[in-house]
Amino acid sequence: QVQLVESGGGLVQPGGSLRLSCTASGRNLRIATMAWYRQAPGKQREWVATTTSSGTAANADSVKGRFTVSRDNAKNTVYLQMDSLKPEDTAVYYCYAAASTDRIPVLAYWGQGTQVTVSS
Repeated sequence: QVQLVESGGGLVQPGGSLRLSCTASGRNLRIATMAWYRQAPGKQREWVATTTSSGTAANADSVKGRFTVSRDNAKNTVYLQMDSLKPEDTAVYYCYAAASTDRIPVLAYWGQGTQVTVSS
């Protein structure tokens, strides 16, 4: 069983910053891809950023230059540094991981979500 636990959401003023963290846990865990998605009220879940085990990273156009995804493989943790936040960044942010263990092949896992609200 693989679990993802997120932290770091909250309320911030426009132009402010937040840092999200997501840690994966499980026996003999091997993680390929870790990513962040978000879902605003009334909208579909959308991809935000991805990082692979080799360190390759990619961001959605809507957050380029403002958000930075990074990863600590030793801690099975992915981070999302969010700067210059805008009201339209308000959403529930979800952590995603494609991971396997000794007994379970590669599957997709999701965190419980953390609320980010950008408002003055």
